[in-house]
Amino acid sequence: MKLRKVTAASAAVIALTVGATACGGGDSDNSSDGGKKIKIGIKFDQPGLGLKQPDGSFSGFDVDVATYVAGKLGYKPDQIQFVETKSADRENALQRGDVKFIAATYSITPERQQKVDFGGPYLLAHQDLLVKKDSTISKGTDLNGKKLCSVTGSTSAQNIQKTIAPKANLREYSTYSECIAGLQSGAVNAVTTDDSILAGFAAQDKYKGQFKLAGLKLSNENYGIGVKKGDTELVNKINKALEQMVSDGSWQKAVDKNFGPASYKNEPAPKIGQITK
Repeated sequence: MKLRKVTAASAAVIALTVGATACGGGDSDNSSDGGKKIKIGIKFDQPGLGLKQPDGSFSGFDVDVATYVAGKLGYKPDQIQFVETKSADRENALQRGDVKFIAATYSITPERQQKVDFGGPYLLAHQDLLVKKDSTISKGTDLNGKKLCSVTGSTSAQNIQKTIAPKANLREYSTYSECIAGLQSGAVNAVTTDDSILAGFAAQDKYKGQFKLAGLKLSNENYGIGVKKGDTELVNKINKALEQMVSDGSWQKAVDKNFGPASYKNEPAPKIGQITK
């Protein structure tokens, strides 16, 4: 796999200002305890990555990464305000200043680098298939004539149809939760998206031991931390925090905790500033 170097300006992560803003984005001065606050964008509906629990707490690998980075920047967990940032609104949320940075399965792409800067990458994911544990599907061509599920508008299923299984029968649901439920019931034979997302769903208590990843590695998804374009000062700070997370073992612990139950064979921690093509 080829690697390309990311410059500091296009590599990095977020502006975490300590100061207060009366309205709008980022952190706000006067919290209930008089301390500083920071707003961080995550997903609220992706188990294993970014999930809002019924009690209002948050869990997932992206949450753990964001919390660690914020900690190295001087913020305690109770000074973090997580904000839901859906995929289609991530760039706008940064430009508006709704959040200081985003850790939300945010793949670094040339198109996105025109609008925001990225720190990281902090995880290398791949497009894959999730199938039942006893399934004989082990490669994409096995999907010909089978029912393949992804969310409406996703390029993942189309990628499989165009490249390796043109006769796969595509089923599009509105959420991955519906796809996973369909896989459990037998309504579909496989679900496709990033392996990290699939592993997160499979690791849920209600699904443990039922599914497996096919291990196809159909694409390279370099997850980065998105920040407002031009905020290079904190790029180095956050990248340094990510390097520390790897070196002190916290990164691997977070991988094992959030993806382990799905037997997720993660790639080694990527080198900061290098994108795997």
